[in-house]
Parts: sequence; C-alpha cells; structure tokens
Amino acid sequence: MKRVIGAVLGAALALVAPAPPTSAAAAPPGLTTLGTGGWTVLSSATATQTGAAISTPGFNTSGWLKVQPDDGGAPGTEITALLQNNKCPNVFMADNMKTCFGTQKKNSGPVTTAQFAKPWWFRTDFTTSLAAGQTASLVVNGVVGKADVWVDGKEVATNTTVTGAYTKFTFDVSSVLKSGANSLAIEMYPNDPSKMLTLDDVDWNQLPPDNNTGIQFPVQLLVANALSIGNAHVIQANATDLSSSKLTVKADVTNGGGSSQTGNATATITPPGGGTPITVSQSVTVAAHSKATVTFPVQTISHPQVWWPYQMGPSPLYTLDTTVAGGNSTHEQFGIRNITTALVGKATIAPDGVRQYSINGQPFVVRGGGFASDLFLRYDSASIARQIALLKNMGLNTIRLEGHLPPDDFFQQMDAAGMLIDSGQQCCDFWETPGTAAATLSLLTLSAQTIGESERDHPSVFTYSWSDNAPSASTEKAELAGFKAADFSQPIISSAEYNSSPQLGAAGEKEGPYDYVPPNYWYDTSHFDSGDSTRTNAGGSWGFDSEQSAGDTVPTLDSINRFLSASDQSNLWQNPDFNQYHANYETGHGGYKFGTLFTFDTALTNRYGKWSDLPSYVEEAQVQNYENTRAQFEAFLDHSTNASAPATGTIYWQANKGWPTLLWDLYNYDGDQAGSFFGAKKANQPLHGLFAIDDNAVTLDNLSGTTQSNVSVEAKVYDTGGKVLDDQGVNGLTLNPQQVRNSVVKPKVPTSTPNNVYFVELLVKQNNAVVDRNVYWQPTKQDAVNWSSTLGNPQATMTTYADLTGLKSLAQAKVSATASTSNAAGPDGADRVTKVTITNTSTTPTVGFFLRADVRRGTVAGSEQSGDNQVTSTLWDDNDITLWPGESQTLSVTWKSSDLNGASPVVSVSGWNVGKIDVKG
Repeated sequence: MKRVIGAVLGAALALVAPAPPTSAAAAPPGLTTLGTGGWTVLSSATATQTGAAISTPGFNTSGWLKVQPDDGGAPGTEITALLQNNKCPNVFMADNMKTCFGTQKKNSGPVTTAQFAKPWWFRTDFTTSLAAGQTASLVVNGVVGKADVWVDGKEVATNTTVTGAYTKFTFDVSSVLKSGANSLAIEMYPNDPSKMLTLDDVDWNQLPPDNNTGIQFPVQLLVANALSIGNAHVIQANATDLSSSKLTVKADVTNGGGSSQTGNATATITPPGGGTPITVSQSVTVAAHSKATVTFPVQTISHPQVWWPYQMGPSPLYTLDTTVAGGNSTHEQFGIRNITTALVGKATIAPDGVRQYSINGQPFVVRGGGFASDLFLRYDSASIARQIALLKNMGLNTIRLEGHLPPDDFFQQMDAAGMLIDSGQQCCDFWETPGTAAATLSLLTLSAQTIGESERDHPSVFTYSWSDNAPSASTEKAELAGFKAADFSQPIISSAEYNSSPQLGAAGEKEGPYDYVPPNYWYDTSHFDSGDSTRTNAGGSWGFDSEQSAGDTVPTLDSINRFLSASDQSNLWQNPDFNQYHANYETGHGGYKFGTLFTFDTALTNRYGKWSDLPSYVEEAQVQNYENTRAQFEAFLDHSTNASAPATGTIYWQANKGWPTLLWDLYNYDGDQAGSFFGAKKANQPLHGLFAIDDNAVTLDNLSGTTQSNVSVEAKVYDTGGKVLDDQGVNGLTLNPQQVRNSVVKPKVPTSTPNNVYFVELLVKQNNAVVDRNVYWQPTKQDAVNWSSTLGNPQATMTTYADLTGLKSLAQAKVSATASTSNAAGPDGADRVTKVTITNTSTTPTVGFFLRADVRRGTVAGSEQSGDNQVTSTLWDDNDITLWPGESQTLSVTWKSSDLNGASPVVSVSGWNVGKIDVKG
C-alpha cells in the first residue's frame, strides 16, 4: 500500500524538539524502509528479556530466526520466520503444516496453537544521524494483531495504540535516536480477529496456525528537514466526455520544528510516455509542530490520455511528483477516468434495482474473481505479475479484494495491467460487528482513512464495499468520515449482499452460491426467496453477484502430484466424504461446509458416470469444471441485455488461493490451469459466440473497446456418432464495443439422440478467419433443480441430474499433432512461443473430445522426462478443445525457456477418448 506520511492517531506520542547536531553526516531527508538488511524474530517464550534490553543496539540475537523482508518490504508473519529458517520443509505438501505447527481451531478468534499463543519479537538494526533542525518519525503501517514498539531501549508506543491491519501510526523519535547504530524492536501480540480490526481466512483455507500474526507492511523512518511533504494526491474533475480534466493536487506539509516555517511546495504532473510536464508551486507557512494541507492551483488538461480496463482500451498512467524546499519528495502514479454506478432494472426479484458500473460512460459486465493473498502474507512481486498474466489470459476484467489488501506494488501492477479492483472489507469478524466504543470507532475512521489514502489514486480501484452485512449507523458514520478525510472519490457500497445502510442506501448486490450447482442454474432469473431480503444464494444470472461459484475445483494430475500425498489421492477418487486438508477445515457436507468434495462428486457420478481410478476421476472433473465455469460467465453476458434485473457482473469465488487447493479457484497456487481455467477463458473471449442453454439460442458478444465488423457465426449440431443434425449461420454482422446481441442463430436441437448426448459447435469468423471456436456437450435429459429446497442454500438440491454418461461410450479417436517453437517476447517475461496443430485423423466419424495440450520437459528424441515435467509458465490461446474428423486447430502458447531447466521442449496431447501422444516442440 502507498505509505507516505499521513494520518496520525491522536494517541501517538507528541512531537518533541529535534535532536541536537551531530558530528556524523546528516541523514538525507526522505522516507526509508527499515529492516531491508534483515530482521531477527523469536518467541517471547524464549526471548524473555525486557523490551528495553531487546531494543538496545548491540543486543545479542544469536539463536534468533534470521528473516529477510518480502518484496513489500515487510518481515511477514511468525510462520514466515520459521519457514525462512527451514523449520517446515515443503509446508504445503499433504498436512505438513498441521504436523509442523498444529491447528488453528477458530476462523475468527484467538490463537489456539501453543507456540503462537504468546507474543513474538521482531527486531532490526538501522543507522541514521540527524543534523540540527532535522526530525525523525517512525511510521508503523498497521500490524496483524497488536504491538508494543521500542526504539533504542525506550517504549515509543504500546499495544493499546498500535493495532489494526490497515492503520498508520507516526511517532516522533527525534530525541530517541542515536548518531549511528539504532535498533527497533516490535513485540507482536497474537491476532484475534473477533476483537481486532485485522484479518483472517474465514472459511477459505486451512487456517494458518499463527493466525497471520505479524507485520505485513514495511516499517519506515521519515527524516525531515524544517519542512516535509506527504499525503500527495490528485482530485479529478473530468468532463463527462473526457474532453478535458481538471486536476487539483493536494499535499500535507509538516513542520517538526519549534518555530514557524515558510517554504515553497512544488507539484509536477507528467503525462504518460513522457511529454511536457505541468509544474505548479505554492508558498506555504506552517506553524511549529503542526501540519498544513496545501491545495495547488487547478490544472486543466485538454484531451487527456484516458485510462481503460483491460480489453476496453489502453491503460496509460500519469505521474505526480511533489517536493518542498529543502525537504523530501514524493512520487506516485494515477490514471484519468470516470467511474459511475447506478441501480438499474427494478423488478420483483430486485425491488431497488441492481448495481451496475460504467467506466468513461460505457456500461460493462463485471467479470472477475476473488483474489487471495499468500496464506502466510508473503508478498512476491513476480508472483503477482504472473497471476495478472493468468487473469488477463482468462479475459477477466476485475478482481475482488475482501479484507486482504496487499502492498502498493500490487495496485501499481493492476493499474498498469488495466485490471479493475473491487476493494472492500472482510466478512464474519470484528469488522462486521465492531460495536460503538469510542476507541473502536476512532480506529475504524483511521483504518478507512488509511485505506482511502492508499487506494484513491489507483485507477484500478473502481469501488469499495462493506462485506456481507451492511454497517450500522455508527460504523458507517465513522468509516465514511475516514474516506472523506482521504479524499476517496470512488463509489462506496453498503454491502456485498442485497442490503442497505442509512447513508449509502441500497447496495444492489447479492452473494452465492458457493458449492455445486448445475450449469443451467446460472441461467435462472426467476427464483428467489421472498423472505430473504439479502437475496443470498438466490438463483443465477441476474444483478451483480459479488461472490459465487459451483465450489470445488479439481486440478490436473500434474498439480495434484505436487501437494497431495498418496493417501490423499486415494481418498480423492474413492471417498467423497473424506475431509481433504487442502479443501478447508470444516467437516461434513451440506450447508456452509466445504471440507469435502461430496456435493461435487455426487453430481459428477450422476451426470458423467462412475470413474475407475484417479486419472479417470480427474478427467471427468476437468470436464465438469469447464462446463460450469463457462456457463457462469456466459450466462451473465447473455442476460446482461435483460430489461428487468439485468446481469451486470459476476465475481467467481475465488480466482486463486494462497496455497494449493481443491476448493474455489480458477488457477492453482502453482499456476495450474485446469478445466475451470479454460472454461472461464472460453467464456470471456473478446469476440465470442455462446450457446445459451436456457433458450438454445446463440448470442454474440464483443468485449473489446472497438467496433467489430464483418462477423459471421455458424452453429452445427452433431450426435455422438458424428452425424450433423443441424447447420445454420448468419453473416455480415457488426457489433459495437461491449455489445451483446442475443438470438443471432437458433439451432435445432434434438430431444432424443443415441447416448442421450449431442454436441453444438459454434464457429465465429471475422473477415472469413475463425476467431472463436466453442463446443458444447449437451444432455437431452437436463438438470432439474429443486428450487424450494435450494433457495437460501449454498448448493443445489437436485430433482434430476442431467445424463451425460453417454460420453463414456464415445469411440476412441485418433489425433495427430505437430509443434514448432520460436523465440518471441510474450507476457509475463515469456521468451518462447510454440504453435501446436492438432488434427482429428479418425477414419470414422468419431469426435476427439476435450483434447488437452501441455508443454513438457523432454529429451532430444522427443520423449518426456520422468517426474514432474510440466512447463508451468505457459499461457495458451485455447485448450481443452474438441475436434471432428478432418478438423484441425492450431494452438499458440507462450512460455519461459528457463522453465525447461536445460531440457528439450515436448508437447503432449491427450483427451477424453484419446490416449496421450508426445511430439517434439
């Protein structure tokens, strides 16, 4: 998070006189991160000395855990310290985490594991020297838990003050610091999300046994001369058509000295790609030991470079630099864009209307996923870059942050990528029911102000919301005051459910489902529980759903072998009631219990038939995950044109996880791209044809930012024997940006076929070239939801399951493949591109169903190396494809040559009814 000097809690220590001059060279003014050379960490059960002793320079830390900060500049959690010291090798394999550290028994409560139930010390040394007139401020950017803070043997703050994951506390340490060596020691008290405004993992994962107690943001030192500048930001007043933008720069100038100071503050705005900067100055006089907000003269930019989300246009970024005479400087980026929101489409199911967002005047369908931080809050900038590439490869335009807010580098990367962020608070802990105590309300205000200051200038952040429950009047008042103080201008929403609050009013959002529902559930727009005003778990593609999916995701075998033990794997395909450690901690099934794959497996058995071993189970699961994620995203696009309660957005719960998982993800911790990934990717192609399974009609959509002309679509229907049952098409179509056109073609589908299954193949062409190919396998016996037993529940109760077991009768198909690799720069640092052409060479009309390609480490002869040989840096333009005899499709994939580890590239191809083949890459 952006951490320039800002909010100061009233309970912080008062400013004191600057240190006297020293003979050493004075520290340059500015904000620096402490501990960049490393921290030492140890439990107070072992480190029994006083804080005064531990924080004294020269204190002996032999035997302490040596910790390097993460890419966000923070030492991390207690478990992070243990892992860096090899205390639990391969922590994510099987239940190693439990074996090493124990089990945290409550998702929102005090720490229950013995070694983490006592405070831990985090200590680092640093060097600085203050000249006459200089001051030094220690900046603590929030903690997970609460903390006592010591510098050079003196306690500068206690845990009654320092708490809150998203707070900022500034303490003057000018008179404490010594010339030369200094020491900082922070005693971290165990996190308790039921009583603290911190964070926890709800029911998303197995809970980290230390409850994430630790320091997730950098601790900083601000050295200032007479004046210092901070809290710089831009307030935009943009023309509706963005023909001009009026920019007002504001910043705080602080005087830490004992007499009034006058200086010149300067702000410089530089356009994207360089260009002529705009510089403006303002004289400011600041009284002793005080702060003044400087508002620079308004600057008008004609025809600014406008920031757009991914797929809709470029995402240019302006820079803002501020300085104060003789003092420090600040630097940040911002984007010029308009975000608006409204409640639209009032209906019986949505009496207040539904939440819809527009950017730069263009309404769009939000297509996103819930984003999870690393389980131990370890921030890795390269990992974020990789995950952005995966998100964009799927065609998603949004991520949702529920309560876990990463460092500022994360937001900067999202800004540059054009990835929108639906930011907000966490459910199910103290954030939702904080009470009315004055100290808590003050902390809520400070938290909101700190979050607002961190996110306000990031164009990627387009909204902020409370989670499940709308805030009480006192909570809302306290937090809105903080956002106002931060000049946070993005829309703030009262709830992620269909709730309302006194000031913000109706949210217009909904949540759920969370466990298995069939694909046609997503197309429902009529069922809801009239007794549930929150509209939770209420049907499919209507309105804005802030979190929803069909539950479990089964990874590929490559990924499974990386984190599941032999016994875990055996239970995965043989025991649906088994509580998988890599699902979560809840036992049983039904309702809000997600520790087993029972409901997913029940549907899989009934719909596709019983499997015989782990590979056949995994193959079936890939197909079920693919069809379900595709249906979720496509249904919201298809119904976005509805007049009543239109589908305006869906957030898949979740896009990723902070550890290897079997529950709620589109890609796994290792970057594994299973059926869920490619189903979502297929649905979100920029120019796309979809088969709407509620009315058996074809819809075309254009998710790009430009008009698409000379578009055609062909819809072909096959039986499982390869017979063409229907072939229709339409040519010469034009689609405007973000346009969704329903019922372009309505193919004739059978009511009965051999094996009770038929296929629909959609070919979208532009200028006679295929740009989108989409194949459906459809049952003549459809899924039927028992809505009276389903509404309000996170999974569907089924009256009848669809019958897709006929797919097991598909004849074996024959395919061939060729591959060629060349050097090419690609996303996420890729330096290789491979073209793979797959052809169905069957001599009988046999479909090659659900064909998967992978790049692998191989031999010069073209065979695979043994063991884990999958190249995981791949980004495919398509995969999990289906071909009829004589059909070919060329797939393109980028990857990193370093991922070969010196081996030769080999491409494997396999499928539902096709054995694996390998070809030289």
